[in-house]
Amino acid sequence: MYGRQKSAPGAKVLILLAQCVYLFISGYWLIQWEPDHLLAVLLVSCLDITFLRLNAMMFMWLPRGIGWAEALGNSLAFGLYYLGFPLLLIFGGGRHLVTMVLGILLFLIGSGLNTTAELLRKPFKDDPANQGKLYRDGLFRYAIHINYFGDVLWVLGLALLTGNPYALLVPVLLLALFVFSYIPTADRYLAAKYGADFAAYQRETKELIPFVW
Repeated sequence: MYGRQKSAPGAKVLILLAQCVYLFISGYWLIQWEPDHLLAVLLVSCLDITFLRLNAMMFMWLPRGIGWAEALGNSLAFGLYYLGFPLLLIFGGGRHLVTMVLGILLFLIGSGLNTTAELLRKPFKDDPANQGKLYRDGLFRYAIHINYFGDVLWVLGLALLTGNPYALLVPVLLLALFVFSYIPTADRYLAAKYGADFAAYQRETKELIPFVW
């Protein structure tokens, strides 16, 4: 995942096609369930925004190499979001104004946080003069993995939007994946690449949640 420059042939296409299939299926389910249901409309809209944002990042804004293992893992994760949340809404979801509003807010904040953090870092990474330098500015001054924190927030927003308490397991599992797998792996890579600069960054900056941890 880290340091990869070239994609395995077709890896990104696999992710894109998987998402298209998932969205088609979930859209069909929700239309058959209750096409005029406010929650169904909101959830479909949020999933469409997620699709456009993630694929714009993957193909245009921040293109990078993706291997087959990561492509398969991402495709399965997207299936959980694109299919799992609609199913949780249909079977056991409810319409609660507070959770609906909070869900939308967290989805928008998390999506904006993740995308903005990456796009603010892009000019630094694209500048040849910064090759080999550690980026600590923008939103990354508040947490080393602020982009992951954004992911947790928008997924939590989708979970709340379903009105199904079981949906909260998804962001909890995602948070656990970041804390026990992704973040340690990323930190080892960054420590090996940037040495003392990253050690200082880690001492002075929270890992995931600004002002907390």
